Amino acid sequence: MAGRRSSGSATPDGDAAGGATADRPGGESRRWEVRAPRPSVPRSFQSRLTIAFVAVVAVTLGLTTPVIINRLDDFFRQQEEQALRVHAQATATVLAQFIMSDVGSEAVVANVNGTVALNPKVVALMTQGRLLQIISGEVAQADMVVVFGPAHQETDGKWETDPQPSLSYPVKWNAVLPHGQEPDPAITPAKSSVAESHPVRPWGLEVTLSNPNTSRASTLRAITGLLLVMALVAVFVAVLVASFVAHRFATPVVRLTEASRRVAEGDLSARVTMEAESGTEELRALSEQFNTMATRLQESVEIIRRDRDRSRDFLADVSHELRTPIAAMHTFIELLQGPAGRDAAARTEFLESSAAQLDRLDWLAQNLLDLSKLDSGLVLLDLRPDDVRGTIESAVEQHRATAERRGITLTAKLPDRPLRISHDAPRLGQVVGNLVGNALKFTGRNGEVHVTASPDADGGARIEVVDTGVGIHPAELPHIFERFYRGSQANEARGTGSGLGLSIVKSIVDMHHGTIEVESRMGHGSRFVVALPRDPSAPVERPITPTAESQRKMDDSSPAAPRA
Repeated sequence: MAGRRSSGSATPDGDAAGGATADRPGGESRRWEVRAPRPSVPRSFQSRLTIAFVAVVAVTLGLTTPVIINRLDDFFRQQEEQALRVHAQATATVLAQFIMSDVGSEAVVANVNGTVALNPKVVALMTQGRLLQIISGEVAQADMVVVFGPAHQETDGKWETDPQPSLSYPVKWNAVLPHGQEPDPAITPAKSSVAESHPVRPWGLEVTLSNPNTSRASTLRAITGLLLVMALVAVFVAVLVASFVAHRFATPVVRLTEASRRVAEGDLSARVTMEAESGTEELRALSEQFNTMATRLQESVEIIRRDRDRSRDFLADVSHELRTPIAAMHTFIELLQGPAGRDAAARTEFLESSAAQLDRLDWLAQNLLDLSKLDSGLVLLDLRPDDVRGTIESAVEQHRATAERRGITLTAKLPDRPLRISHDAPRLGQVVGNLVGNALKFTGRNGEVHVTASPDADGGARIEVVDTGVGIHPAELPHIFERFYRGSQANEARGTGSGLGLSIVKSIVDMHHGTIEVESRMGHGSRFVVALPRDPSAPVERPITPTAESQRKMDDSSPAAPRA
């Protein structure tokens, strides 16, 4: 039978960690490894930062608290041992005074048959009554051992006691202890001796105090408990502070993550909001850089989308422009294949119309090819320093016959002195030719078209083409350099154009690092002004005029006029 697999990874040819096995079909056995689950670890930055902060505080308290308690213990022990030594000295002095006042001039210690013996009065004083208990409780305040013995004088003149173990009298202090005090065996016993220079038999006594009555242990317990309470309070405060600080640190990161997620999901308007008082300088700088990146990304995507829409419109316009002559020729061919093909006059008319449509198709294809090359940067200008007057005059003369046929006055006013600039003569002639051709197209009979050339202040050239035609509507001026744009005020002239001439003009002027401006009034004509620098390879600072592409991008925010 087939077995069920437990959680974890499997080792087919090894024993399972938990000993679990599964049978395969055919009698083969298969062992599965069951791994122990990993301990749950907080994964959020805020939780880890809080735990780390609290752990640092806890470790610090755990390391410092024993040190503090140990140092306090040493301090209290030294104080108690010093006090015990003082008590031992006082006890020995007081006890010696009692003995001297009781025995008077008699010997305290005597040598009887070679054995050191204690004066019977002293023995009675030590064994009878409560003298030792009183001294132990009031003066020594500890367990006491009194040892008597003979005394001898050292070489420095100081008397020292020779304690005799057989003459020792221990006293156990059994008084009622005050609250908070208790015998302390951890205190080192203190010894003190007193020697008397008796005329017959010098003697002395040695007092040893131990287990003094102290409050050291209870004080340490109280301090330890207080430190523990303070440690708990410190940890609790650390948790609160760490949570607050971690929240302040993690909030910008969370906002940045949320904004990144929204951007990844396609919401390019997502931004990180950062209060001035929250977050660190590095996080604020990171948020600002993210917002800058998101803004630029949004702008780039919007440009790509607009270019995509423009490309769709461009393809639609190209299809429309190409379909018109193709449809016309298709109609002419169908007519020629019918009865009209046997009529010589009709056949001649249809063939002439087809030839005209072919010329229009060839002209349109050439303009599209030129514009595509200009926009893609495949056309490199052949810049040569030459007199621009010849280029302008040649372009004007090419349209002289058209102007005369339409009854339009075409003039060219050129300077008497050479106007030498670095330019590509064929391309600049194309600019002038397109502007003059446009002016003739939109100017009626008995109208005028004037072409003027003059030097400008920077050493460049200024070319003006002025006509007295129908003019351009103010709403159409921002769009006249767009491809296939022929205006909303459709008329016969606009209807026959392709809408590519001015786009080509603008591209060529931009390649020369020049500018082109338009002034027009409805019914009063138009004025095109082309300003070219002296040397396009080293352009001077000029007012920025939008290119054809950037003009379309900026105009998306304004209502565009409908196409004709």
